Amino acid sequence: METEPEGYAIRIIAENRRGVLRDIATIVAAHEANIVMISQETFDSGPFKGMAELYFEYEASPSDDQNKLIADLTDISSVHEVKAYQPFGNIFGSRVIIIGGGAQVAQVALGAVNEADRHNIRGERISVDTIPLVGEWELALAVDAVARLPRASILVLAGSIMGGEVSKAVDRVREAGIPVISLKMVGSVPQHADLVVTDPIQAGVFAVMHISNKAVFDIHRVQGREF
Repeated sequence: METEPEGYAIRIIAENRRGVLRDIATIVAAHEANIVMISQETFDSGPFKGMAELYFEYEASPSDDQNKLIADLTDISSVHEVKAYQPFGNIFGSRVIIIGGGAQVAQVALGAVNEADRHNIRGERISVDTIPLVGEWELALAVDAVARLPRASILVLAGSIMGGEVSKAVDRVREAGIPVISLKMVGSVPQHADLVVTDPIQAGVFAVMHISNKAVFDIHRVQGREF
């Protein structure tokens, strides 16, 4: 039976100039590491002001020496610091994303956090992210962005009325492979979601149960239903 490659994470502090990313990528490729997630930003203040941070998670080649990879990255003249970490998936795990009105979001989060706590005590890692928003355009932008969030596993839309551009964004998120739960509300969003739930607390519980590795609930088995 083939085993999955082990995941690692590295944070690099380097000079913010041309060619640095190329030099880092050359070393990573030489070690046959497969980058699965990467982010980059520059520092505007603090001890690293004017420098850049590169964080990436990767799958290592079974035959490669990870300490040697770190040493080779450290040897790049423009690199100031290299540190290894646990990948975010090992720390925060899969993410439940809750978007909508403040009161409804809070109630969905109540159910999701309580259910996640039950699973995380048993060794899983499920985190809950919330953002209360109003306005069709603002909601549509946020929903579309879910497909670009690392480790986002399910979206819950919690509001009183959503439709139009939000419904189109829901379709795009589902096409990206992320299931969507909607509260029962006015507007067309419930018609585009995988599941419609009346009780916001139960919606949060359903979301966590779906992404849990140990729960038996599967949203696809009740797809299109309303509870």
